[in-house]
Amino acid sequence: MSEENPIHILFTVSFPSELLKRVRELSPDIKIHSHPTRNSGELPEDLLHRIEILYTVSALPDPDLVPNLRWVQSHYAGIDHISDHPLVRSPEVVVTTMSGASAPQMAEFAMMGMLALGHRLPQIMRSTPEERWDEARYTRFEPLELRGSTVGIIGYGSIGREIARQCQALGAEVLAIKHDLKELADQGYMLEGLGDPQADIPKRIYPPEAVKSMVSLCDFVVITVPLTSQTTGMIDEAVFKSMKQKSLLVDVSRGTVVNHGALIEALNSGHLAGAALDVYPIEPLPESSPLWEMDNVILSPHLAGASTHYMSRSIDLFVVNLKRYLADESLLNVYKPDEEY
Repeated sequence: MSEENPIHILFTVSFPSELLKRVRELSPDIKIHSHPTRNSGELPEDLLHRIEILYTVSALPDPDLVPNLRWVQSHYAGIDHISDHPLVRSPEVVVTTMSGASAPQMAEFAMMGMLALGHRLPQIMRSTPEERWDEARYTRFEPLELRGSTVGIIGYGSIGREIARQCQALGAEVLAIKHDLKELADQGYMLEGLGDPQADIPKRIYPPEAVKSMVSLCDFVVITVPLTSQTTGMIDEAVFKSMKQKSLLVDVSRGTVVNHGALIEALNSGHLAGAALDVYPIEPLPESSPLWEMDNVILSPHLAGASTHYMSRSIDLFVVNLKRYLADESLLNVYKPDEEY
């Protein structure tokens, strides 16, 4: 590296100047270019041949236009929306995700869902128009406390591990589903003091094939898996039938992981006591969906990952990885096409 051979970084996400300054200060050889867009057709063609690092959401150029590109940093943890792009599949380019940057807020969101469902908040809120205290309120709104309950986490990545840490703090027993049981330690990025680095919290960790066995033991089931060909439709009718009677579901993963026909049937039958959903097979959720009218369901418009701190946390992660890049060390959160996350 030198002034004659600078490292050109193109940001297609609009960051405040004070955050980009943190990147620029890492090395005098870094040259930052900011061109906010989600459309690859709007990228500056005269600059592309110089770009070595691309920070983006979805603006990915044709590989022939970026001969010097070595690293693509996604602005999001999930990159299923760009996973088929030739750059993402290229052996010449390292692609990293933002896994870990949204773990704090998404874990809190999942905890909110469990606490709200467990303490019957949807039913309590829907009872307020009655403008009276229900004489049977102690039985009608009888809570299921997290303390002493069993929480099953389907997907033990950065989000699942932070949910586990918070559940443990509240006195719940944790079970988990993890794709690779040979590698239990967290190899990705996580904010200091959060998560479960060595997977010590769960009483037991199951492979995906044992999901029905795990959910049969759980009072709460939380879904945090990435969207892959293996996880699409993973939570189906058979899984719902295996769930513990009157258990509660929280989904902060991707909309097509859960079969919503089977979900609605489980809610209507009373086998499932309630659900908190942030993702849906069709977004926005159609007005015709019966979920809108269910008094034991919490619906949120795919915002569990939203945070006023997300931009800062994203730069935190990017700076960590950029330091590793400059030192010729392996990067964190490398996307693996064969595993689809």
